Amino acid sequence: MEEALWAYRTIHRTPTKATLYALVYGVKAVLPLERQIPSLRLAIQEGITEEENAQLRLAELQALDEKRLEAQQSLECYQARLSRAFNKTVRPRSFQVGDQVLVVRRSITTSHKPVGKFTSKWDGPYVVQEAYSSGAYKLVDADGMRIVPINLKFLKKYYP
Repeated sequence: MEEALWAYRTIHRTPTKATLYALVYGVKAVLPLERQIPSLRLAIQEGITEEENAQLRLAELQALDEKRLEAQQSLECYQARLSRAFNKTVRPRSFQVGDQVLVVRRSITTSHKPVGKFTSKWDGPYVVQEAYSSGAYKLVDADGMRIVPINLKFLKKYYP
């Protein structure tokens, strides 16, 4: 478990362009292997005095807020890119009163009977009786008997 947490905290994140460890402590993590086989980074640190080390650590901590701000800006840019990419594929849909629609079968039935491989996953047609601004619709079946309130995500246009 500890190894998994170490890996999670030290892996480079694309949205923030940093590791979680670096965002918390302000420095890159020293790998356990670097402790056993000293690297150039540790060799340089061993050659400095305690006073110099304290000054370097203080400078790193002062720069930490700036690193976190850069990570936040990078994250916001990343989220904007993802949002633009997603919004390119989304097509807005809406139905008017009187439109015929099909409904996902599981969303209108109360029993959760398994839908067979070759059976239709859509039920209908239904007629839109009322359209609400929140994306909800009130549907009536072809006989005008059964009224079903349902969300837009469970509907698709019916073409007779």
